[in-house]
Amino acid sequence: MKLDRIDIRILHELQRNGRITNVELAELVHLSPSPCLMRVKKLQQAGFITGYSAQIDVAKLGPTLTVFTEVTLKNHRQIDFARFQEVLGKVEECIECHLISGGYDYLLKFVTAGITEYQAIMEWLIDREIGIDKYFSFVVMKSPFVKTHLPLKTIFQV
Repeated sequence: MKLDRIDIRILHELQRNGRITNVELAELVHLSPSPCLMRVKKLQQAGFITGYSAQIDVAKLGPTLTVFTEVTLKNHRQIDFARFQEVLGKVEECIECHLISGGYDYLLKFVTAGITEYQAIMEWLIDREIGIDKYFSFVVMKSPFVKTHLPLKTIFQV
């Protein structure tokens, strides 16, 4: 499915507000409600829209710790990457995993209840013998802003 400007606008608006009504969305993208809804359904069926979720102010729930972790693997065969990713995918506190270029292999983002919980996770991962050579942890002191939407209009020039 090839996307046009209207599809990109629909995606842009939905990522900003997933609870928007179809009528409101149609107005924002300059369509009538019926064609707008058809486009949204096509975007969902084609896998461009993978789901909807609520954004939670976790600070209101209680104290947490966010840690970015650089991981280097001992070996760099496909099976080593697959094993690492499979185990890490089961760690709920790991909310992002990026295979990257540069001086290390992965950049991970963890959110835990505290430093003790983070260290327990890292020790558990080391004990699994999933090929971790070394890791470096960067504790987030403050996040001046975190954007929850991608700049689709700028990236795709609409």
